[in-house]
Amino acid sequence: MKRIVVLDGYALNPGDLDWQALKALGEVTVYDRTSVAEVPERAKDAEIVLTNKAIVNSTAINELKHLEYVGVMATGYNVVDIPAAKAKGITVTNVPAYSSDSVAQLTFALILELCHHVGLHAESVRAGEWSRSADFSYWKTPLRELAGSTLGIVGLGQIGRAVAKIALAFNMKVIASHKHPERDAMQGVTFTDLASCFKEADIVSLHCPLTADNKEFVNAALLKTMKPGAFLINTSRGPLINETDLARALEEGVIAGAALDVLSTEPPAADNPLPAAPNTVITPHIAWATRSARERLLNGVVNNLKAYLEGKPVNVI
Repeated sequence: MKRIVVLDGYALNPGDLDWQALKALGEVTVYDRTSVAEVPERAKDAEIVLTNKAIVNSTAINELKHLEYVGVMATGYNVVDIPAAKAKGITVTNVPAYSSDSVAQLTFALILELCHHVGLHAESVRAGEWSRSADFSYWKTPLRELAGSTLGIVGLGQIGRAVAKIALAFNMKVIASHKHPERDAMQGVTFTDLASCFKEADIVSLHCPLTADNKEFVNAALLKTMKPGAFLINTSRGPLINETDLARALEEGVIAGAALDVLSTEPPAADNPLPAAPNTVITPHIAWATRSARERLLNGVVNNLKAYLEGKPVNVI
């Protein structure tokens, strides 16, 4: 039987899912978390390595003499040195589209929080402010209606399309900057260039993959082209944004607010400026983590590995 090592199983399965289907495919060892330095030792005898966010770099790939397959337990695969894996003939797979609906759902939870600050108002009631109020109604922040406003989506892949569907149901105008508009036309969505997307939108939501070409493309210059009342949403990848520039833009009122589920380093460093920035909502990378999405992810991991073992690999990077 193949030896299978799961480097960081806790995030995917903190105890509410079952590893049994994976265990049927080989001899499985599951670690909750694994540092970069620990990878070579922990996976030294493994033919199969599965990782979510644990880094499998070129050093590990070159040291792991038995390694033949790396299964990324996620859609993004920047945690694996792909050129090094290809050079050694190691198959790398990912699991696309398992969390599209969950990510779209949180995207709108973040948008609605910026529009209504439900948590703030609920805490106000809990603190007794409504009981003490002279009026039947009050609000502690400006309230925004979505209907008629423009949502700009950067990246109209499966998640971006799911977000667009919700936006259209809210009677929003939807524009999108996308690599393949000729291939991925969507009724109700108007394609535009990136600059126009940021300039025209009342809310910009990022749904593009992180590449060497777009790291920190959301910078001071681009933020200054946005409307002063605009919101920026990121449920994609933290390094898409220059966080110092965004914090300064929020402090100076260049844009009205930001809601982020991802940061450049996770967990964030103590000196990250965004948690303390005004008009900012940050959640701890939870968009993917509904039980339904994690069940689909685990099934996808198992199915990818099963296909590989049968000599018919799928979702190969």
